[in-house]
Amino acid sequence: MNVSVNGISLAYSDHGKGLPLIFLHAFPLDRTMWEPQVEALSSEFRTITVDLRGHGESDAPLWRYTLDQAADDVVALMDHLSIEQAVMIGLSMGGYILFAFYRRYANRVKGLVLANTRAQADTEEGKQLRFQMAQIAYRQGPAAIADLMIPKLLSPAAIETNPNLVQKVRTIIERTEVSGIAGDLMAMAERPDSIPLLRTMTCPVHIIAGEMDRATLPTDAQLMADCIPHSRLTIIAGAGHLSNLEQPDDFSRTVREFARNLAVRGTSC
Repeated sequence: MNVSVNGISLAYSDHGKGLPLIFLHAFPLDRTMWEPQVEALSSEFRTITVDLRGHGESDAPLWRYTLDQAADDVVALMDHLSIEQAVMIGLSMGGYILFAFYRRYANRVKGLVLANTRAQADTEEGKQLRFQMAQIAYRQGPAAIADLMIPKLLSPAAIETNPNLVQKVRTIIERTEVSGIAGDLMAMAERPDSIPLLRTMTCPVHIIAGEMDRATLPTDAQLMADCIPHSRLTIIAGAGHLSNLEQPDDFSRTVREFARNLAVRGTSC
C-alpha cells in the first residue's frame, strides 16, 4: 500500500489487529527485512512496516534527507492509519529515527524498542566515512554498497553458513536507489548526540543488541540501558547487526514479551 505524505509516496504494509507495532528498517534496506517479525507477531498485534523515503517502493527524491523528516513521514502515516499511539521498533538507522521521533512526538509513543543502534553522534572520522560511501554509491552504484555493507550487517558465521540470508540482504541493498543511499548517509552524518535525550525518556524502553554486532557494539547498547530510566537490555547470542534476521525467533520473542506487557499495563510516554 502507498500513501501520499509530505510530498512523496510512502509505501507500507499493515497486517493483523490489536496493539500497533511500527517497524523502522536499517540502512540501506527496506521494509521486507521485517518479514520474520510480521509472520511471528501479526496474529497477536497490528504490525506496520514502512519503506522509509529513498527505499523499497517509496519515492526516492534527489534532495536533502534528515532524520526529522523521516520522523515526520512516520507520524503522517500514523495519522493516515488513525493510530494515536504505537510501540515503535527501530533497528540501526531506524533507531536513529526513533530518537528524532521521540524529540518531536513523544506523546505518540507507547513504547520503544531500540535495536542494534546507538545514541552517540558520528565522530568526524565517521562522517568522513559516510561521505566516502556516498561517493562510492554515486560512482559505482548500489552493488558496491552491498559489497561494503554485508560484512558490517551480518556476522562472519552468517556469511559463511547462510548464503540465502546473504543473498536476501544483497538483493534488498541492490534495489535501493542511489539517491536514497546518499540521502540517508547525509542524514545520519548530521544527526545530533542523543545521549542527553536518553535520561528524559519516560516511556518503557527495551534495548536489543547482537552479541556479534561489529557496527553497533553491545557496549553502545549498555550505555543506552545505563542512561534510560527503567529500561531493559537483551543481548541476542550469535547475532550480528541485523539481529532480527540472523536470530529471528529470539528477536520476535523479545518484542512480543515487551508488547504484551504494554498491552496489559497500558503504559505510554
